Parts: sequence; structure tokens; C-alpha cells
Amino acid sequence: MKATSPSRTATGLPSRLPPDLPADLSASIAVFLIALPLSLGIALATGAPLQAGLVAAAAGGIVAGRLGGAPLQVSGPAAGLTVVTAELIQRYGWRTTCAITVLAGFCQLGLALLRTARSALMVSPAIVHGMLAGIGVTIAVAQLHIVLGGTPQSSVVANVRGLPAQLADLHPVALGISALTMAVLLSWPRLPGRAGRMLRKVPAALAAVAAATAFAALAGLSLPRVDLPSWRSHALPELPEGPVLGLIAAVLTITLVGSVESLLSAVATDKLIASERGTGDRPPRADLNRELRGQGAANIVSGALGGLPITGVAVRSVANVKSGAASRKSAMLHGLWVLIAAGLLVPVLDLIPLAALAALVMAVGVQMVSITHLRSVNRHREALVYATTIVGVVLGGVLEGVAIGIAVAVALALYRLTRTRITVEVLDGVHRVWARGQLTFLAVPRLSRVLNQIPHDAPAVVELDGSFMDHAAYETLQDWQNSHLAHGGSVEVTGSSGARIPETDRHQRGAHHCCRPWTPWQNHCAHRSAADRTMPGAAESAGAAEAARAEPRRRGAGQLASGISAFQRDTAPHVRDELARLAREGQRPSQLFLTCADSRLVTSMITASGPGDLFTVRNVGNLVPPPGAEATDDSVAAAIEYAVDVLKVDSITVCGHSGCGAMQALLTSTPEAPPTPLRRWLRHGLPSLERMASRHHAWARISGRLPADAVEQLCLTNVVQQLEHLRAHEAVARRLAEGTLELHGMYFHVGEAQAYLLSEGEDFFDCRVFDSVRPTGRGPAQPSPAAHGVASTRV
Repeated sequence: MKATSPSRTATGLPSRLPPDLPADLSASIAVFLIALPLSLGIALATGAPLQAGLVAAAAGGIVAGRLGGAPLQVSGPAAGLTVVTAELIQRYGWRTTCAITVLAGFCQLGLALLRTARSALMVSPAIVHGMLAGIGVTIAVAQLHIVLGGTPQSSVVANVRGLPAQLADLHPVALGISALTMAVLLSWPRLPGRAGRMLRKVPAALAAVAAATAFAALAGLSLPRVDLPSWRSHALPELPEGPVLGLIAAVLTITLVGSVESLLSAVATDKLIASERGTGDRPPRADLNRELRGQGAANIVSGALGGLPITGVAVRSVANVKSGAASRKSAMLHGLWVLIAAGLLVPVLDLIPLAALAALVMAVGVQMVSITHLRSVNRHREALVYATTIVGVVLGGVLEGVAIGIAVAVALALYRLTRTRITVEVLDGVHRVWARGQLTFLAVPRLSRVLNQIPHDAPAVVELDGSFMDHAAYETLQDWQNSHLAHGGSVEVTGSSGARIPETDRHQRGAHHCCRPWTPWQNHCAHRSAADRTMPGAAESAGAAEAARAEPRRRGAGQLASGISAFQRDTAPHVRDELARLAREGQRPSQLFLTCADSRLVTSMITASGPGDLFTVRNVGNLVPPPGAEATDDSVAAAIEYAVDVLKVDSITVCGHSGCGAMQALLTSTPEAPPTPLRRWLRHGLPSLERMASRHHAWARISGRLPADAVEQLCLTNVVQQLEHLRAHEAVARRLAEGTLELHGMYFHVGEAQAYLLSEGEDFFDCRVFDSVRPTGRGPAQPSPAAHGVASTRV
């Protein structure tokens, strides 16, 4: 058979356009309207020719958009490189700066070939945020002079010293245009009413510059404006001239700052996409090494054509995602629109007042000093790193500021690692030793000195309040403990909460014991195995057999009390604070989990959940009676209504399992069987039987195979059917229509200890295995079906 080609129109083009082209076209226009004024403003701030900003925006959109590894990231001239570029232009001139940009692009290609993209992410966020804040301060102070009608100086210190003289010599026209630009820029996102919603579709940056330009043109104001010279006189790069070490430092600075900013922007874009979109309409996650290659190629092209250095830009990337972009075509089209505007809109661009662009860039610089970032670094006790990086960037430069920030971050980490307080005091005859901080070999002399102060036969308690203990400290503590016990003393080693750290096997010593849902069950199995070894054989006496049969009854009678005692001793100290918080705030579960009452199904274990995560409803057969059932079945409906309407859960999961006794009873039931309470309840599973026997419904598959037997087939079909019952409940149907609730199907194979996530295929329900989870901000770990090409079923 011959492959048929798609039908074509008379022009020879395919008759069908790509399905995502309309979304990409719309998003590209929105991004273009933001990029155009910002590109001109950043070029103005660096002191480069204004066309250089347009060249960089076009090259970043087309080249980095096509070759980069982050499909929805938009690249172009960025404020993060403004200070570096301005310094290079002042020192080496514009044409040499273009050559430095080309060399930096080749360096980025080399780093990508060495697959070092992930290494750039190891820089502390406090250093990155401090670098951006320092750049923002530098930009804002410099552009303030243009806003006031003057000319900026070469450094922040000089600009600050020149402000009094500039304030004494104001230019009212430039100041008025700047004030108008700022007013529109700040008020545009807050326009009220229906008309305001329509106007807000125009980017605030474009609206502010357009308003200032229109006012200046209509009023006939005389002030400096954009001057785009002929492209024939556009400056291209030349061979670098200057000190070799200085040029190498310049290339490394552009490479470092541009790469880190691009990669961090790619990661942030991925996070934004994950929070904004479902698994079905997400593009692939960013390939950081490919993104670095794309940035390198774009910088080579931009520098060779006389453009500014390029990085991934967070503001334009956010606008791209928010505008509904579906693929990399959006970024490429935005670059094409910039290229067309640079050729056709020169008369319009020449009307823009420089004061308006300066006000726009100054606002961008102020926004780079983020209060959110400041709170974040302060919460993580890295304010010192953040502050020193800002000061270093402002007073010395970007590379110097980053180097100072890294040095301070390393010093702070070493200080925290070595800062250990070890004290001892006697309370009621017990010597209590407190070790606060990390116990490393540097703390061993102090630890040994304090421990040796304790009398050999005295009771002692050692409290370890830290997250790390190296081998030297462990051996010191262990040797002292053995010696103390040998001399008749007693030793108890506890954690920071006062919970005793029990002695374990050698390969488990030092491990952190916390609340593990399977630990009581594991201990129970160990006890049962020991009991099984005492079960009577054929040659045993009747008395021994009777004693063995009585053993499970005695164990069952005391198991509950023993379990409660173990909880109070081992687990309660670890969860007491969290449960106290839940007691104050009330329950806020993320999902309703409806599953079977089978004792082998441990929900906290298979979902890795803890207190407050799941609102769990268990019944025989994980059944959901449809609306209209008898009043005796209202307990499940009441739980659904409470979870959906009162607790506002985000999702509902119906979880079946292998070897379900309820499904076995359904398969073997007969019409003439007496109507016991169990059989009356199981009638809600009859629709599952009918669905399995129907020819109108495809059989479920498990991990690409057919179920092993009829019971497994019914267990899977029952999950699907109960999801249909859920849809019939009024509260669920309403939330589904609003798009604020999701339904999920799940199947747990007990014998394999393997969970399966139900997903809807083309003609059958395919239940594929997943073995990876993605932690969320609150609630239990959620399955990550995207890793296996499976999308959660939204019913």
C-alpha cells in the first residue's frame, strides 16, 4: 500500500493548519506588544544603539525559540544583563561588546556539550535574587537621571552623588512625560468595569509608552525621542581589542549571568505551566542542556548581527504561558513580528520619547527588588547572603557581587556546620547533656570533654538536637555509652522532642525513626511468624495444640493495648506538633478517598499520606450508591456531600483492590439467596456486573494485559462503574461542571504491593502501573501518570 499524502490546496499548502497555531498566534502578538517597548528601553539603558534591542529580541525569539529546550520560554534582551552590557560598552565600545557576545555564545555551546546545565542551578537562590536586586537598584538609579531630564553617570555611586544637582536642574517636560508613563503603567492593571477588562488585554508597558507618545506628539512637546538610524549604518562586531584577561572576564561574566538567568527562568516557566495547566495540555518539560545550546546559538546570531546579549526572560515567558501558548511557535512568531516592526514601523518608533522608555525601564528595575524574594531568603536565614550580594553588585559589578555572595554563602554554611553548643546540667540526680547543632569531627573534643564530666555510675540523658552526625562523633558517643553502661550507669539518647532513640541493628544505627504506617504491621507479622513456628504438627500432643490455638486469642486481646503503647512511646512525640496544629485549624483534606474496608488495604501506606491529608470513607466493596437509593444507604452520600460542599476537596479517588471479597460474593450470588444485610448492600454492585457482561463497554486492561480472572475483571470494572455513580450525585456534578473537582480511579494489587492509576484510552480503560510520585504543597503524594504517558481520567 502507498502512503497517502495530506490533501493540499491550489497553492500547494496543506489544507489543514496545525491545531495549536491559533493559540500560538494569539500569544505571540501579546508577547510582541510587551517585548517591543522593553527591548528599546533596555537598549537605551545600556547605551547601545536602539536597533540592538530589536535585533536581540528577533534573534532570541526565532533562534532560541527554535533551538531551545524550554518550548514556552521567550528569550531576548533582559534587564539582568543591562549593567554588565553597559559597563562593557563604556570600557570596550559597542562593536567589541558584540564580539564578546558572540564568544559568550560559543562558551554556552561548550557548556551545553559538557552537559553542565544542571550545575548552574546549584547557585543559592539568595545569590541569584540578590544579583537581580542589585541590578535592579543600579538600573533604577541610572534611569532616574533620564526621567528627570538629565544624563546618567557611569556608576551607581556617581549617580547617587549627582542626584542633588539633577534635582536642582529639573526638566519639567521630561519629568511630566515620565510621570504620565508611570501613572498609566501602575493604574492599567486596576482599570475597573467591563471596559477596563477589555482594555487590560493590551499590555501595560505598551499602553504606558503609547499614551506618553501620543500625548507628546499631540501637545507638540520638544524633548529627546527615539532615533533609529538607517540599517545601512548599523554597527556590526569587530575583533576584540583590549587586555586579554579583561576580555576573558567579560566573556565569562556574560556566559555566567546569561546562563544562570536563562536556566532559572526555564525552571520557573515549568513550574508556572504545571500550576496553570492539566497534564493533558502541557508541553514537554524543559531540557536544560538543549536550552543552553539554544541560548548560545541565539547569542552568536545576535552578536554577529549587532544585537544585545540574550537570556531567557521571565516576564515575557509568563505572558506567553498566560496567553495560552501551546508550542515553541509562539516565541518564534513573536521574533518574526519584532523583525517586521523593525523594518516597517521605524517612523512610529521614532515618535517615542526617551523619558517614557526610561520610566518603563526604571519601573522594571524597581520590580527586580522583590519583597517576596526578601521574605523568602529571610525565612531561610540567608538575608546576609542576599544583602552582601546586592552591595557587591551595586558597588563592584555583577561578577564581583556574585563572587562575594558565593563566598559569604560558603562561609555561612561552614559556620552553621561547625556551630555546635554542648551543655550539661544535673536535674534530680540525672545528668542531662544537650547537643544543639551538627555533630561533626570539629565538635568531638567538646563532646568528649562534656561526656567525661559525668560520673561513671550516674544516670545520664543525651539529647541530640541536629540533623547530622558524622562517623567521628558517632563513634565518640557510642564508645562513651558502652563504657558508661559497663561501669553501672544508665544512658538514654533522645531526639529534640524528647523521644527515645532505640538501639537497633548495626546497619540501622543512626537512622531516623519516625511515623511509618507499615511499622506496626511489620512488627505484627514478625510476632505472627514466631507464633506460626509453634503451631502443632501431626505428632504434637493435644495440650500443645490447644495452647497454640489459644496463642492468637491472647495476642489479639493485648495487641490493641500494645499498639497504643507503642504509638504513645515512638510516634506521638513526632506528630504531636502537627496534630496540635490540625486541632486548631480543623481538617482541610485535599481529597476524598473512597476504598474498601478490606484489612489488607492500608490507605496511609499506599498513598504516603499523613494526618489531615485524606478524608477516607471505607465500605465493603468500595461502593457508591447512586442517588435515589434507600435511606439506609445515606451514610456514603452524606460523606460525599460533606467532603465536596463543606471540606471543598479537590479530587475524589475510588480505590479498588485485588482479591476483593465483595466482588467474589457478587460473582457467586444467586437470586434465591436470603436477603441478608450484606447482600442488600452488595446490590449496589450489580451495575458493575452488568457493565462487565455488556458488549457496549470495553474490558479493562491492567498494565497492558487482560485481567487474570473474572474477579480481577470485576474489581477493575467496579471502580469504573462507581465513578459513574459519583457523577450522578448533585454536589459532585455541580463541582465537575465548574471545573473545580476531579475524579480518579485507582487499583491496588495486594500480592504485588503495586498501585495502578486508571486512565481512559481510545477504546478501553487502560490501567497502567505507576511507580513514581510527585509531592504536592499540601496533602498526600499524588501519582504522576505523566511520567508513563498516562493522563488521569477526569470523569
